[in-house]
Amino acid sequence: MRGVFTGITRSCGKHASKAFVILALAAGTALTGCSTGEQAKPAEPPAAPQQPSVPAEQASGQKVLHMNLHSEPPTMDPGLAEDVPSMAMSMATFDGLTRVSKDTGKPELSAAESYTVSDDKLTYTFKIREAEWSNGDPVTAHDFEFAWKRALDPKTASNYAAILFYIKNGEKFNRGEVGADQVGVKALDDKTLEVKLEKPTPYFLELTAITTYFPIDEKVASANPKWANTPQTHVGNGPFKLDTWDQKKEIVFVKNDKYWDKEKVKLDKIDFSRVEDENTELSMFDQGDLDWAGAPLSTLPSDAVQSLRDTGKLVVQPVAGIYMYEFNTSQPPFNNANIRKALSYAIDRKLIIDNITQTSQPQALGFVPSTMTLKPDGYFKDNDVETAKKLLAEGMKELGISKLPDITLSFNTYEVHKKIAEAIQDQWKKNLGVTVKLESKEWKVYIEELHQGKYQIGRMGLLADFNDPVTFLEKLKEKDSPMNSTLWENPRYKELLDKAAYESDSEKRKQILVDAENLLMDEMPIMPIYFDTQAWVKADKVQNVFVDGIGNIDFKWATVQ
Repeated sequence: MRGVFTGITRSCGKHASKAFVILALAAGTALTGCSTGEQAKPAEPPAAPQQPSVPAEQASGQKVLHMNLHSEPPTMDPGLAEDVPSMAMSMATFDGLTRVSKDTGKPELSAAESYTVSDDKLTYTFKIREAEWSNGDPVTAHDFEFAWKRALDPKTASNYAAILFYIKNGEKFNRGEVGADQVGVKALDDKTLEVKLEKPTPYFLELTAITTYFPIDEKVASANPKWANTPQTHVGNGPFKLDTWDQKKEIVFVKNDKYWDKEKVKLDKIDFSRVEDENTELSMFDQGDLDWAGAPLSTLPSDAVQSLRDTGKLVVQPVAGIYMYEFNTSQPPFNNANIRKALSYAIDRKLIIDNITQTSQPQALGFVPSTMTLKPDGYFKDNDVETAKKLLAEGMKELGISKLPDITLSFNTYEVHKKIAEAIQDQWKKNLGVTVKLESKEWKVYIEELHQGKYQIGRMGLLADFNDPVTFLEKLKEKDSPMNSTLWENPRYKELLDKAAYESDSEKRKQILVDAENLLMDEMPIMPIYFDTQAWVKADKVQNVFVDGIGNIDFKWATVQ
């Protein structure tokens, strides 16, 4: 999963969040310490160095979109991307076999011009259209085969590799059990790609629109393993190409004139500022220095949300995502399910939504988001303090302790995460007498430590990779999955997900998945808080920036009037 809200990962099911993880944009809104009032002092005109550029762009007729990127993308390599910022950058500079349509929200052919499917639904054969990489190399079926096998190769250490496990022997290759030649993807010739699947996968064309399925120029990557690290060596096949990457300051994309569908690309440039203060970002938007503020690449200050709503400027869109805390179940006392449930039952989700995030998120009383819910009423009650107290007592008795040790709650640096953590810290102290220490770290450090199990309770936001509950449920199937930071595993849970994978009757399949989610909520390796919405404001001149139902942002069709 995108591991990856700024600091949200994708759900990625067996594959991690999207990151996310997303693995990665922090779902919700945020407030920082730098006030708008200070930014607007007449004696200190904000963002003065940027002022001359806007008239110059207008005079030249260039169409330039000014955005902000709250968190530094860890990578520009689609095979390694697992968080929202990295995936958004890859979406701009690469093109998969399919791409989600802004008109229908469904995958449509992109780098592939046609495909056929075998009668047993296990073999897809794609014809790759005539296209060039940004350096002029031809895009071939070999580039897709190379990219997919590279991401699956355990030496690559792609945390999102499991999204490719739908391919025949993909998981076995990733585990070192078979060689690359046995993986079910093969270039039959320069323009024909054959893909064999483990089992019928009705959403496979949705998967091929995910960044891990994007091609990589085999010639370039083979010659230079660090090809994705600088604009001078970065090569893509998408609507834009990387022009500037000044870390902590600016990222600039320019139109890729070698893109096969360049006639539909209206922007000449996308200029991403790198401002980590949400109030400053909104102030820049108000002053015309940014054309967009907020999700999905940043957040809005929570104190500004109501006023933006009142003026009609606020755009709120439901998204298939969840904001939650993960328990490190390998460490006491969180190796005890009753203690995990006690902490989950003892929080007031409605209070957090009404007073902190303020963008009408549904309370999360399960793991699968409301946009694809299996059980709308959830699996437990919110703010059930009396039950929480009983569960805590039972859990401590089972562990043979009379008092919980101090707990550390970790989150990546973002004001909304801090405010939510402070609210939960207060609720746990008041309702259960639990002492909680808060720990904030920059995203790249935070997510690495989460993957390594160096935490007790950690914040995570997950976004779906495709529109099916398994994109979330499979995230926790294997404890050794790079995206399962809880280190929890349950044989019955795995059995249910395997059974669902081969069930063709939709109602029977749904019941199996309900049973799996019910088991998950009884074990509570994760503490769901709310299902996500994304909120942003944009200038009226900005048109056709596409944010899909699972939180991806695509600039291919964007324009500024």
